[in-house]
Amino acid sequence: MKTEQLSVFLENRAGRLAEVTHTLAEAGINIRALSLADTSDFGILRMIVCDHDKAKVVLKEKGFTLGRTSVVAVEVPDVPGGLDSVLQTVSKNGINVEYMYAFVQREAESAVMIFRFDKVDQAIEVLKAHNFVIIPAERLCAR
Repeated sequence: MKTEQLSVFLENRAGRLAEVTHTLAEAGINIRALSLADTSDFGILRMIVCDHDKAKVVLKEKGFTLGRTSVVAVEVPDVPGGLDSVLQTVSKNGINVEYMYAFVQREAESAVMIFRFDKVDQAIEVLKAHNFVIIPAERLCAR
């Protein structure tokens, strides 16, 4: 149950991020989760969107450079140590977290974290075996 993440490479200049959000808004595409990391020259905007095929088309039409990555959305207990339980599980199984970011969920009983693992398929198997809930891509955009 992998989720597709779009990565948009942005020049580090004023208004470039707004161009992405405006392009997606005009196309009626909802952004469900995002993370922005930067260097002095460029930024990487990582996003989970509700219509990634359409998002790829409209962003490429506007000249953005895109990448695609498989990530895993994991339901994390919203209690002290909830995230630690996930990280301890994957760590004990030799799986590295390359990066992660939060996803806003309408229900308040748990948090959702988006993980990029070095061993995605193994991470999914291990987390399922330890009764963690992996959220399928379709559910991320459910209302």
